[in-house]
Amino acid sequence: MAQPFELPEFYMVHPARLNPNLEGARVHTRTWARDFDMIDTPAHPGGEIIWSEAKLEAMDYALLCAYTHPECSGEILNLITDWYVWVFFFDDHFLELYKKPKDIKGAKKYLDGLRRFMPLHGAITAEPTNPVEAGLKDLWERTIPMMSQEWKVRFIESTLNLLVECMWEIINIDEGRVANPIDYIEMRRKVGGAPWSANLVEVAVGAEVPDSVARTRPMRVLRDTFADGVHLRNDVFSYQREVEEEGENANMVLVLETALGCTTQEAAEATNDLISSRMQQFEHTVFTELPIMFDEHGLRPDERMAVLVYARGLQDWQSGGHEWHMRSSRYMNAGADTSTGWVPGGPTGLGTLGSRLGFPGRLKRFTHAPHAVGPTKLPEFTMPFPLHLNPLLDQSRQNTWEWSRAMGFTGEGVWTERQMVGLDLPVCAAGIDPDGTLEELDLGSQWLTWGTYGDDLFPRMFFRGRDLAGPRAFVARTRQFMPLDCVTMPVPTNANERGLADLWVRTALPMSDQHRAGFRRAVDTMLDAWVWEADCHQQNRIPDPVDYIEMRRGTFGSDLTMSLARFARADLIPDEFFATSQVRGLEDSAQDQACFLNDIFSYQKEIEYEGELLNMVLVVQNFLGCSKEQAVAMVNDLMTARVEQFIRTRDHEIPALCEEFGFNAAQRKAVDGYVRELQDWMSAILNWHQKTVRYGESELVRSRGGHGFALPTGFGTSAVRMFAP
Repeated sequence: MAQPFELPEFYMVHPARLNPNLEGARVHTRTWARDFDMIDTPAHPGGEIIWSEAKLEAMDYALLCAYTHPECSGEILNLITDWYVWVFFFDDHFLELYKKPKDIKGAKKYLDGLRRFMPLHGAITAEPTNPVEAGLKDLWERTIPMMSQEWKVRFIESTLNLLVECMWEIINIDEGRVANPIDYIEMRRKVGGAPWSANLVEVAVGAEVPDSVARTRPMRVLRDTFADGVHLRNDVFSYQREVEEEGENANMVLVLETALGCTTQEAAEATNDLISSRMQQFEHTVFTELPIMFDEHGLRPDERMAVLVYARGLQDWQSGGHEWHMRSSRYMNAGADTSTGWVPGGPTGLGTLGSRLGFPGRLKRFTHAPHAVGPTKLPEFTMPFPLHLNPLLDQSRQNTWEWSRAMGFTGEGVWTERQMVGLDLPVCAAGIDPDGTLEELDLGSQWLTWGTYGDDLFPRMFFRGRDLAGPRAFVARTRQFMPLDCVTMPVPTNANERGLADLWVRTALPMSDQHRAGFRRAVDTMLDAWVWEADCHQQNRIPDPVDYIEMRRGTFGSDLTMSLARFARADLIPDEFFATSQVRGLEDSAQDQACFLNDIFSYQKEIEYEGELLNMVLVVQNFLGCSKEQAVAMVNDLMTARVEQFIRTRDHEIPALCEEFGFNAAQRKAVDGYVRELQDWMSAILNWHQKTVRYGESELVRSRGGHGFALPTGFGTSAVRMFAP
């Protein structure tokens, strides 16, 4: 069968290396697979055999592991190889039993059964009923004694994600739906299992990531960029098998073909561009974010070394995984150059970032210059949720304006009186909380006012120059006005501090200790995201779409308002319910819709008048090389997909989750109320954007005195400034 496209030129960071224990692993894992009935075993009585011995030999998972873990001992290589044989067998077993017949109910029961073989505490007591369960039991008992309890928690989480999120693929197949590119990347990360592979890297290199930093942004970015590189590379190589032979629709090349209306070759090249971008983000994080994280968390020298050894292990996996894909019979690789895993030539390894800056696509993310873009023609937004406004809006407007003046928001050169009134943030709060009391409405309006003021103040202070310490000092000082005892705080010295000090006491004091700490984390998330924004601006770096979307949820401050709604139902709904992937997915869909809406409305304000970089329309333009109009249409399509995903989750996953938790009528009513609040939140934010004067061109000209925009500063901008008029 002819290949549907030519393999693109891949970006690799250093050559693959081969573990000398390869042959021993081949012999061991062949025996292990047969001992656990993975060879010559049909998926069901009378069905097709999943793997023959010849098929297992041709796929050569020992070669994969020998390439991806080149330095581990023979015993560890055997263990790692068995894990990969198990996970690939699971994928093919699940395909035959549940994906092909689209058996959603049977799939859920099958996946739920696997949880019994990954206990957080104690020994496994369940008896295996199929090869997948038997293999998992054996692997669990061989691996867990070597690792810490903290690692065990992380590994259980990533394994469950790998198993449970297979339901997403089955539902897509059942509905004949090809996912949106951004949805796809996010879900592929879980389904594809690379976060799970990253956990096994810690086993292979003998270096655990310190638990104190395991969930920080830099470590998450390393895992996520690693995962995206691994999964998207697999999609390129497996397109022919998955799409043409098996009829699957979970493949990035197909996703981009559908979304962009392009040829298969063009979609493959675009997928490869995204792989390169994610790998370059990995390098960027290693060299710019890890040193800051080391100092901020006070890691010991041995802990710093463990993180760096782990990062090198992830890098080895990328190179080795690429080499294996070019050799394995499982994939489309005719004509692939298997002489080296490095394309193109040049210096290799960690530490050679600067020499590879000229690779296509890297420089354009660092050389943006502000320019006139003109007003944005707004698309037709999808908003199926009706708007309801609190009848106390007029009184709350007056109260919020008086409070804003008292805090000093109109006296520090950030806002004029006219701008503060024209913002009309109370109308947003009135839509978010249409049934609230005046006190609740005032509190919501004033939190929005404080957050928006900070969002305008922070860029003025820190988006120019090269001050790494300033944004962090600002955030550290701001956090002092959120004491968990609601008492111990310094004397406020500016409007930002006065506003937060007042709001914190009024909001947090009535909360329980647990919810007060949770609410503080929600505000901390926004503050941390502001620091990330400042870092991007000081480097003049436009992030790629994946990095941007994940951080945008924080910069928008949506967790802040959503957390208040969660706490209001804490007496009926347990925290564990809100922590599920279903509820988080529901919230993420709502957050993304609102964030992207804001980016479309604010595009001219941010790009032309403020010289900002962090806007989804600009991110899409920069990444795909398309026009503003095309980017706006694509972002609007993404917003529509998010609304549709919200509705699917609301109508199907949330009721099933309530059933799983055994909720009574009162608890289900509380869940329904929370879902309605998220719907109110989305419709209110759209209404506010349509009513506020903040984004109109006449207001922009008036408030900034014409079309003045600053030249960029930071890494990579010297050429831009040299030729600026």
